[in-house]
Amino acid sequence: MEQHAARPSPRFRAHRAAALLAVLLALVTACGGGNSGVAGVPTQAGEPDAGVDGVRAPSTEPGGTLRLVTGTVDSLDPQRSYVPGVWNLMRLYVRTLVTYSPRPGSTDELVPDLATDMGSTPDGGKTWTFTLRDGVRFETGAPITSRDVKYGIERSFASGVIDGGPNYVLDLLDDPDDPYTGPYQDQTADHLGLASVATPDDRTVVFTLSSATPDFPFVLALPSSSPVPASSDPGVAYGNDPVSSGPYAISTSDPEAGISLERNPQWDPATDDVRTALPDRVVVRTGLTGLARDQALLAGSADADLSGSGVLPATTGRVAGTDLAGRLDDVTTGAVRLLALPTSVAPMDNPDCRAAVAAVVDRAAVQDELGGPGSAVRTSQLWPRVLAGGPPDPDPRPDVDAARAALARCGRPDGFSTVLAIPNAPSAGKIANSVAADLAEVGIQAEVRALDPATYYAADVGKPDAVTAQGYGIVLATWTADFPTAASFLVPLVDSRSIRTVANTNYARLADPAVDAAVDAARSAADPAAAAEGWRQVVAAVSATAAYVPLAENRVQLLAGQRLRNGLVMQPYGGYDVATAGVG
Repeated sequence: MEQHAARPSPRFRAHRAAALLAVLLALVTACGGGNSGVAGVPTQAGEPDAGVDGVRAPSTEPGGTLRLVTGTVDSLDPQRSYVPGVWNLMRLYVRTLVTYSPRPGSTDELVPDLATDMGSTPDGGKTWTFTLRDGVRFETGAPITSRDVKYGIERSFASGVIDGGPNYVLDLLDDPDDPYTGPYQDQTADHLGLASVATPDDRTVVFTLSSATPDFPFVLALPSSSPVPASSDPGVAYGNDPVSSGPYAISTSDPEAGISLERNPQWDPATDDVRTALPDRVVVRTGLTGLARDQALLAGSADADLSGSGVLPATTGRVAGTDLAGRLDDVTTGAVRLLALPTSVAPMDNPDCRAAVAAVVDRAAVQDELGGPGSAVRTSQLWPRVLAGGPPDPDPRPDVDAARAALARCGRPDGFSTVLAIPNAPSAGKIANSVAADLAEVGIQAEVRALDPATYYAADVGKPDAVTAQGYGIVLATWTADFPTAASFLVPLVDSRSIRTVANTNYARLADPAVDAAVDAARSAADPAAAAEGWRQVVAAVSATAAYVPLAENRVQLLAGQRLRNGLVMQPYGGYDVATAGVG
C-alpha cells in the first residue's frame, strides 16, 4: 500500500475552522430569528419553474458564502449516507467515476467525473472497465488511484462497521459462495480484497458483476462508490473528517452549529467538467424543521434548502400572488406513496382479497388528503418516470361492486379484519383514515397501527418476518428509486430475489414467477426499445397481482433564496445543484 501525503495539521484545520465558525453562528442566529415575513425582502428577477429545465439567475461570478439549510444529516461518510439531500451536499467533497450531469434538462443523465468516459463493457454489462483521469488528487495531495476506488467500494461490505448506505454493490460484486467481509477483516498480506474488482494499474479499474447490469454506471454514481484512501480510514469515525476528492473539504461539523466547507486547494478545475465551485465557502445549518427552513429562505438568511422536501404548503400559499412566486420551482419528485399488501399475511396471500382492497381505495381522496394537486400527482400504476407511455388511466375511481365481487371470489364475502401499518406522522394518519373508511364500505376492518417513524423501515416494515408476526396486512410506504432507471424503480419492489430478511424493500413480499420472468426478459434485452417494452410488461405483470396499490406521486415546491445564482434543479436529489450554485 502506497504511503499517502499527510493531511493538514490539526492546528491548521482548527485555525481555518475558527474562521468559519463565526459565519455558521451568524446563520444560526438568522435562522432562529423572528424575521420570517415577506415584506422588506428584496426579490430577484425570475419566473416560476425557471430552474426546472433551465438555470435560475445565471452567473459566473465567484466568491461569497453559499448558505444552506437542511433537516437531518444521517452521515457525512459517503459509504454510510442514504439521504438524497446529503448526496447533493457530497457533490462538493466527493467525486465518483461518473456522476449526474449539471446540464439543464439533463440532470437525470450521467457524465464522466473521475473517469475519462462512461466506461466500456464488452459483454452487455457483466464486465465494466473505467480509466481514471490524470491529475486527480485527494485534499492530502495524494493521487486518486484505482485502488482508492476499489477500497471505497470494499468499505460497504463491512456491514458490522459501515452501515446505513446503499448495498447495490453487495448484490452485484459479492460471491455468495465465498462472501467478502470488508477491508477491516481482510487478512491477506497484500490486501487483495474484493476479487470482483481488479486494479491492473493505478488508472484502470475493472468490475466483474454477478450478472449483466446495464444500469451499473448509476450504482457507480452513488457516493458509496467514491474513492477512500485506506491509510486515512479510521472505520466508523471516517464521517467525522472524510477525505475530500472534490473542490471543497469539510472544515467543521457540529450538531449544533452545523457544517462548514472551504476550498480544497488540491482540486484542479481542469480535471472536473461538472463542478464550478464558485463560492469561497459553504455553510450548512442542520437539524432545522421545515418551518425554520422556510423562514430562513424568506428572510434571506439562507440560499437553498438541501432537504429536498420543498417548502410547506402554507409557505407556498403565502408567496402566491407576490413577487416571491417567481422564485418557486415546482418539482415532481418520483417518490410514490403506495399501499403494499404483504403476500405472507392472510388473507393477503389470496390475490382476490388483494384485488378487493385495490378496487375500493379512492386514490383521488388520498391525493386530496396529501394537499391537493399542489402537493401530489395522481397515479394508478407503478410506472417509472423514465418509461415512455404512462398509465392508461391516471385516476381510477373506486369500484365498490368490483371490490365485493373480489371478496366473494376470495371466500370473504362479508369482508375481513387486518392491520394497516403506517409511520406515526400527520400526513400518514390522514391517508390511513381515508383508506380505512374506504375499506369499511365493503366490510374490511383495518386497524390503523402507527409506528415509530425512526425505525419504521428498518425494524418494522423492512423486516418480512416482523411484518408476518405482527399481521400487517397493509403497509403504507413511500418508495423512491435510488437512480432514474426503470430497473431501479421496479426491481427492489417486485422481484422475489430482492426480498431480504433486513432492509427489505419488496414490501409486499411479492414472489411471482411471471413477474420474475418479465424482469429477466427486460434486463436481458439489448435493444433500448425492446428493453422499454420489457419493463412495460413487468408493470403489467405486477398490476395483475394486486400486491401494490399506488396512491400518489409526491411533488414539492422549491424556493430559491434571494442570493442564489445558477439555481438548477438536480432532479435525482430533489433540490438545487450545489455543485454549480453561486451567490450574488
